[in-house]
Amino acid sequence: MTNLVNYVGQDNKNEIGAWLLSFLAMQRMTTTSSTMRGGTTKSLSYEIPIFVPLPFLFYVTIKGMDKIIKTISENGAFRAYVLDSTETVRTAQEKHQTLASSTVALGRTLIASQILAANEKGDTKITVKVLGTSSLGAIITVADTKGTVKGYVQNSGVDIKKTATGEVLVGPFVGNGEFLVITDYGTGNPYHSMTPLVSGEIGEDLAFYLTESQQTPSAVGLNVLLDANDKVKVAGGFLLQVLPGAKEEEITRFEKRIQEMPAISTLLESENHIEALLSAIYGNEPYKRLSEEELRFQCDCSKDRFLNALSSLPKSDLEEMRDEDHGAEITCQFCQSTYHFDEKDLEELIRDKS
Repeated sequence: MTNLVNYVGQDNKNEIGAWLLSFLAMQRMTTTSSTMRGGTTKSLSYEIPIFVPLPFLFYVTIKGMDKIIKTISENGAFRAYVLDSTETVRTAQEKHQTLASSTVALGRTLIASQILAANEKGDTKITVKVLGTSSLGAIITVADTKGTVKGYVQNSGVDIKKTATGEVLVGPFVGNGEFLVITDYGTGNPYHSMTPLVSGEIGEDLAFYLTESQQTPSAVGLNVLLDANDKVKVAGGFLLQVLPGAKEEEITRFEKRIQEMPAISTLLESENHIEALLSAIYGNEPYKRLSEEELRFQCDCSKDRFLNALSSLPKSDLEEMRDEDHGAEITCQFCQSTYHFDEKDLEELIRDKS
């Protein structure tokens, strides 16, 4: 299989970057034959479309419950997911007290995790680790198929904007590094897949991951918009994918429509922006609405879980906490909840080790 991927970096506008990777109107299939015991087998290979990033802005104005709407074109050639993640990212900002660049970087990664989890089934969990080398440090998020996501950015205090435009900068402060996705099917053997960061803007990095690792032609948009006080105003994203069997003329038609879409900001400022976005994606093409599911920021930490973590420490460490600190305090990195353990709690753990 031949992969042809072309990326062109471009500065973002109005504080937020969102990347749409357009479809190349060519998908060439070749067949090869090989002889094995029992007969001849045919294998199919595709020349993967070239993707060229186009800047899009994604605004969401719904307040309240976040959601993802899953759709598929009636001819089965494309599927599209549209997400409203405003409350998810707003909750993350409130819990971590992130400044502008940290908020946008974390928000985009949370949305990326929600998109990846939406493609999974069962009790699968998706961990995304943006392992950059610059001042933001690592960004780690975990999403599941039930619509919950949690996450944190290592450095919550990055706040860098362009002087002339006020645009929040992200990519330079993510830096070079890796985009790591860990898929845990609950079998005890999680699957790791890694691609290099191509820009640090997260949306473009997710699109590159989908193209390189999952071999799925995809268009991706991620966005977080802040208000004048650098608080989360809106956040959301979308995923558009070519499905097996899509014809060249269908890909060309969709590519043209996406390139001619009105500004995403205009669509999402409409009275029903989700419907407006879907209408812009599909045009007159009939499509089916498969599901509408709730999304939310939710951490699964608990006092019992951290108590179990403490129980794994050596007896001498527990005795030191009891005698010198008269207890222990643990803060969850994902949600900043703090759990207190007094001398009695530690004494019980020490006794269990005797």
